[in-house]
Amino acid sequence: MDAERVGDGGGTEFDRVAAALRVRIADGTYPVNGTLPPQRALAEEFGVSRDTVQRVIRELTSEGWIESRRGSGSRVIRSQRIESSTPRGVHRRGAVTVGSFIEQAFDLQEVALDVYTLTAESLGMHLQMLQAEWVRVRRAESRPSPPRVSVRLLLPSEDLELPYPRAMNPGEAGTVRERHLGIARDAMASLPRVLASLQASKLVESFDLQVRHVALPPAFKVYLFNESEALFGPYVVDERPIVLDSGREIEALDVIGLGATLTHHIRDGDPNSPGSTFVDSMQSWFNSVWDLLAEAA
Repeated sequence: MDAERVGDGGGTEFDRVAAALRVRIADGTYPVNGTLPPQRALAEEFGVSRDTVQRVIRELTSEGWIESRRGSGSRVIRSQRIESSTPRGVHRRGAVTVGSFIEQAFDLQEVALDVYTLTAESLGMHLQMLQAEWVRVRRAESRPSPPRVSVRLLLPSEDLELPYPRAMNPGEAGTVRERHLGIARDAMASLPRVLASLQASKLVESFDLQVRHVALPPAFKVYLFNESEALFGPYVVDERPIVLDSGREIEALDVIGLGATLTHHIRDGDPNSPGSTFVDSMQSWFNSVWDLLAEAA
């Protein structure tokens, strides 16, 4: 593992910085055709070495988020698309992003969040990225009591032979698998700390986190809020180099969850509408897998 470690966030500094920049690109902080801050500025912001930032830039380039040219910096060439059936401004302010989706869900007094995903990395990072903004906004607006939050997280079993990420060279299969398990374990371990930090900041009144594993290779990710809204997206498989903590690259089949197009669905007043039907069917699917197939972590 890399010598640079994260404190409360878990994982290596490389993983933390890469995840943070992916979230910023997906949420539009760094828009398409815009540029990332200079490497020196990123190293100072995250408290890491220039070498770590350079390896992150290589990783994001291999994933297709950015292109880097000497003397021109790193330009964003792809972001996350979220297609919503909800007219802009009716249920949500402005464009829907995963960050805005989570933020506005936490405006409610009771929050029930069900998540099925390959790892908890992006969920934890979105919550961390939003914490500072929530502190500023809630203090400025003097909002009343914070919400009570319940999270059910459904992840693939650790002993399951996943189709991705998978090394193209069978001799490197164990290296890629251990890298994935390390990221997944660090992300899952950090989530209780993130929620506890939100509670300490008085952004949530209380939280209940339950994690279960299921012997299903995820073909998609889904976020379900209060049995009334859903974000759904398939994992798109790609062949690309994976950058190890040592800096070595391994050709592999992998998925880029944040880069997948997500669809946003709302259960409205019509039980037979497409949005209502989709949310109800996905909630029923999640509940059945949680109750009948999954095992406590």
